Amino acid sequence: MAGNDELPPPRLSSTDSDTEDIEYSDDPRDFGWVRENIPCQTACPAGTDIPTYIWEIMRGRHGESYEINREANVLPGVLGRICSRPCEDMCRHGWPGNGDPVSICHLKRAAADLKDVGHRLKESLYAPSGKKVAIIGSGPAGVAAAHDLSLMGHDVTVFEREERPGGMLTYGIPEFRLPRDTLHEEIKNALRLGVELKCGVTIGNGEGEIPLSQLRKDFDAVLLATGCMQAIPLPLRDDPQGSQVDRVENAEYGFDFLLDMHRGKGKTVGRRVAVVGAGFTALDCARVARRLGAEEVTIHLRTTEEYIPVTKDEILEARRESIGIKGLRTPVALKADDQDILTAVEFVQNRLGGWRENGRRKAIAINGSEFDFECDTLLIAIGQRTSHDWLDEKIELDRWNNARTDENGMTSLQGVFAAGDYVKGASTVIEAIGQGREVAEHIDTWLMGRPRRKRVVKIERVTAPLRERAFDFIDRHHVPTEPVTERISAPTSEVELGYDGDLALEEAKRCYLCNLHYKIDVDNCIYCRACIEVAPKNCIKMVEGIQINPDGTYGSLQETREWDHVGAIWIDNTECIRCGACYYVCPTQCISITRNRLVTQEV
Repeated sequence: MAGNDELPPPRLSSTDSDTEDIEYSDDPRDFGWVRENIPCQTACPAGTDIPTYIWEIMRGRHGESYEINREANVLPGVLGRICSRPCEDMCRHGWPGNGDPVSICHLKRAAADLKDVGHRLKESLYAPSGKKVAIIGSGPAGVAAAHDLSLMGHDVTVFEREERPGGMLTYGIPEFRLPRDTLHEEIKNALRLGVELKCGVTIGNGEGEIPLSQLRKDFDAVLLATGCMQAIPLPLRDDPQGSQVDRVENAEYGFDFLLDMHRGKGKTVGRRVAVVGAGFTALDCARVARRLGAEEVTIHLRTTEEYIPVTKDEILEARRESIGIKGLRTPVALKADDQDILTAVEFVQNRLGGWRENGRRKAIAINGSEFDFECDTLLIAIGQRTSHDWLDEKIELDRWNNARTDENGMTSLQGVFAAGDYVKGASTVIEAIGQGREVAEHIDTWLMGRPRRKRVVKIERVTAPLRERAFDFIDRHHVPTEPVTERISAPTSEVELGYDGDLALEEAKRCYLCNLHYKIDVDNCIYCRACIEVAPKNCIKMVEGIQINPDGTYGSLQETREWDHVGAIWIDNTECIRCGACYYVCPTQCISITRNRLVTQEV
């Protein structure tokens, strides 16, 4: 990186023909600005334009907010309930000294819940291409890809082996977290523009199944989006492959437990239920067990609660339902009576070790610390893995036994693409949707022989500040929930009730609207320092230059306290809270505000 003594010139590449107040840019510096200054959107695997949809909620335009969400993440009402919320972990309102993150996920749901009953869905359609695409799997990756490919004019057929679409959304997530009417309404909306959905049809190499080789003959492209549909076996001390689980009564893999339940098979649990695992599936199993009548439910972790990769709200609700969490233990054996009925799980005590690549701690067993934990039901939820034995044509796999793809999402078979958990291993719904949409773009490019869309930065002038300083002092609003006694007695009733209009508005006000770019016109600035004096944060600085990264994006500011070295008064948008104090105090009105958004343009 090299330093510049002069500030860079304006860099807008083209102007909208309809208005002088909207321009479009493909300059790397503008992409870099969005990436650095809108961390919530950058963290979202689907690239959701979070500040803009929250702004529409502030304006009371819930339908428009919903459409901004649909444009990026396809299933807003679903994700507003079960998203893993990587955006909230990066929210600037949650940075040290700024308070708690904005409830981005709950606001997404609010847009879906509060839109008008007669809301009109918006879509931009391409003319029919004459190309046919087969998608295997109707989970989040498959649905997202089918949605986009149908908009691009391709004839899309989705093959689903289950009787209903949705994949793990339908068969893995309990209804008290994700109501099925919401789920299937949004899947129907995503597939409504000509997608042919074939449920109860299995792609495979068995009798009565359709082989992949046949799909390759009948379609121009095939997308594998079957997810991770096999539970990872539980390795035990004298049974590394976990085969004892199948021989002991009342021990079951949590993934299969949830699948069977959502397929309509009656499930029962004992009085004392132990769940082994640390993800969403483990918590779902524990909470389902409480609703099935278990008196004592405990979740057992290899490390500690601090490193459970789920949202804090999920842990809080589990604790409200009297579910215990016990850490630093690994199961090493199952104890059973003469009839092979489970009586206890033998654990070994752990201590925390160093850090793993995924940001969590290692668990190191303590010699001689084994102990028994009595229970009469064991649910094992330590993860899922992909299965490939259904393929009649083999594809290359990576070292994790997932599908290996190139940079365009294509497998080793020509014209066969893959997306979602089938490529990444067990991940999150928002990651699957993001990758499904990304691979759909690559499929379209491959089918048409050229890219038809590109990303640009839309820069539109804003005439005045949109926030008030008082908004910074609004506390985070927790979503209302169903009372514990009522949720346990009605197992399918939704636990989180969502925001009403007033709560949604108050929570929306907390957003910094980080896509607003405050900028000082250096030619009109008189260096009076009035803006610096009124700024509530250290966001306005005297600089002598700015570093430019090799890719053309901005680097760090080169601050100075010496007036003879000052090149400009500069607004540091990574610290700015968009309160507008500088804008109102400036005597020369040299501060401008633009809204910078990533949008898609046709090539």
